Amino acid sequence: MSEIAGRHILITGGASGIGRLMAKRLAGLGGRISVWDIHRENLEKVIAELNAAGREPARGFPCDVARRENIYRVAAETTAAGGAVDMLINNAGVVTGQSILDLPDEKIEATFAINTLSLFWTAKAFLPQMIERGRGHIVTISSAAALIGVPKLSDYSASKWAAMGFDESLRAELRTLAPAIRTTIVCPYYIDTGMFHGVKSRFPWLLPILSEDYVAGRIVSAIQRDKRRLMLPALVYSVPLMRVLPVGVFDWLATFLGVNASMDEFRGRQ
Repeated sequence: MSEIAGRHILITGGASGIGRLMAKRLAGLGGRISVWDIHRENLEKVIAELNAAGREPARGFPCDVARRENIYRVAAETTAAGGAVDMLINNAGVVTGQSILDLPDEKIEATFAINTLSLFWTAKAFLPQMIERGRGHIVTISSAAALIGVPKLSDYSASKWAAMGFDESLRAELRTLAPAIRTTIVCPYYIDTGMFHGVKSRFPWLLPILSEDYVAGRIVSAIQRDKRRLMLPALVYSVPLMRVLPVGVFDWLATFLGVNASMDEFRGRQ
């Protein structure tokens, strides 16, 4: 079981959505919360909320995780202000939601900078102190799109596939390098945040659009239980098994389940 009370927990992209809700839940369990976010106004609001409700003072740090030098600088500030980080939750993410030929080059680069490359820079910033102290937990928020490519999500799916590969490789490395340090990968279906506004599900009873509060609660529970992998809803666990099917059958199933049409009415955060 991962200790929460008294532990220094850093959440990237923690000023809104499931990041904010995780911060509130973890603060309620006695965690010492640090939040990174690029949106200063949202950051100030969530820190005020945490300090009004939490048992430990929370800290907010403006940070653009698309910039490596920014991550390293703010990581040093975070450690200086709150002490060594015990738990890193890589939650920051972006989605463009456009067909590949409509995707601006700079948007593709930004997707990978935030969703994938930032994982390397935060790990390199905080993993050494975890190894030195012989404890730690690194949580990577990936996506069900890490398991199946979706139209209008080519950059997002690819970045989240990479995030899943990052977690798997990190877990294998830590098995011999620092076995006391835990990792958790989270792969949810669409969540009802502004980020995925407009997505739809053909069979909501089978593939529901997930509520933010439900996902945040399941992630915190998985962290507490040192769960290595969390996929939501349960059907997502079957996707890797579906890959043993012929490609044509796999693609037919994705279309039948409505996955390939799920982004047709996507509008995203306005």
